[in-house]
Amino acid sequence: MTKNKNELNLVYTLEGKIYINLTNLCPNRCVFCIRNNVNEIEGRNLWLENENFEASDVIEQFEEIISQNPTAQETVFCGFGEPLLKSEILLQTAKYIKEYYPDIKIRINTNGQGNLIAKRDLIPELKEYIDAISVSLNAENQEKYNKISKPADKENAYTAVTDFIKECSETGIDTTATVVSGFPNCDIDIAECEKICLSLGAKFRVREWLPRGY
Repeated sequence: MTKNKNELNLVYTLEGKIYINLTNLCPNRCVFCIRNNVNEIEGRNLWLENENFEASDVIEQFEEIISQNPTAQETVFCGFGEPLLKSEILLQTAKYIKEYYPDIKIRINTNGQGNLIAKRDLIPELKEYIDAISVSLNAENQEKYNKISKPADKENAYTAVTDFIKECSETGIDTTATVVSGFPNCDIDIAECEKICLSLGAKFRVREWLPRGY
């Protein structure tokens, strides 16, 4: 087991759901990111002391949390970073949850750059264990996406996101693409974003920007 694992808040709860915080790393620097304004969710500091842990550490904390929340019906991979940066740990954890808690739905909240990050197609593996995925589309074109999301790979990120949404949808994962409304000076064409999402086979959701994120 990882040393100092108690310093790592890998699992937390919010609104009756169990959330898994796999990393603080992210290739984006979104202007509206929750971590620009808060350090914690429901009293749990999501800034990790280090990134050196294993799936067994996540599973141990998951067991502690679910023992306190036995009626939880959904687990969401979402924290202060991009969960698919830790795709192997994510898959191992999701496999465990599916095996021992088959009635719990599993969702990933992602920036949609998983395949770009991994340099391979993750979606067939995700489909084995993931029920739903929410992808941050954020804008209707590359120029606006780069302005809002500030990706490390400005040339390829937006196309990677739309391709990811399309493949998830075609693979049969319950896929939702999202945009954020209400953030100051963040001008996007919501109608055009919805049109793009529907053309990719995904559901569409507008998330109202809240300073604390929830």
